[in-house]
Amino acid sequence: MASVAFVVATIIGASTWERTKTRPKGRTIEVTGSAKKRIVSDQIEWTASLETQNMDRTVAYRTLAGHVRTALNYLTEQGIKNEEIRVASASVQEVHQTETSGSGEDRVQREIFKGYRTSQTITVRSGDVTRVERISREITQLLERGVPIASSHPLYFYTKLGELKIEMLAAAAKDARVRATSMLEQTGGAKLGKLRFADMGVINVNPANSTETSWEGRNDTSSLDKDILTVVHVTFDLD
Repeated sequence: MASVAFVVATIIGASTWERTKTRPKGRTIEVTGSAKKRIVSDQIEWTASLETQNMDRTVAYRTLAGHVRTALNYLTEQGIKNEEIRVASASVQEVHQTETSGSGEDRVQREIFKGYRTSQTITVRSGDVTRVERISREITQLLERGVPIASSHPLYFYTKLGELKIEMLAAAAKDARVRATSMLEQTGGAKLGKLRFADMGVINVNPANSTETSWEGRNDTSSLDKDILTVVHVTFDLD
């Protein structure tokens, strides 16, 4: 694969691999090449939220703080490192409820104060995907301890995507050349010449086995296993 990457670098250095709106004239052949590879996410981000409500603002905040401490202790017990945890600032807001009495011309609405709602989020970002994924599923253990916590669906990332894109573009370019050569072998009358034009299309990262594509590119964060799909459009001279 290193040799393929070197070929791509050489092409770029020679200014023959470039994006342009002007197609080369003359005796040429245009081909689309593609490459696909399965990857497994190597980083996970998971967020949990805690919420309390009380008629007394101070009590509501203190109760929330106690729940957050319990949640943090639990994460530490499960092997999560302190540097992998981020705790957001707590928010406090008044809660009102509209009550209606009477009907017709005697219908009256009024706002009733229901207390203070406090909330806070805890986010874990880690390379230990398996551990954090398990914790996100077993968070009900905190509910059993009386902690009002809600778990969001984890987000999955692949941190080496930048390096892989170069590899995938090289593979797609190689596929385009193979296709062009095959077409000429079947039809005859010409031989494949030098590369004249290459349009490096967008790269789509999809959930595994998904075939969705986007002109703007996709970067899926919902799935542990992903497929990276690369497409290039190239033009070769014909000799």
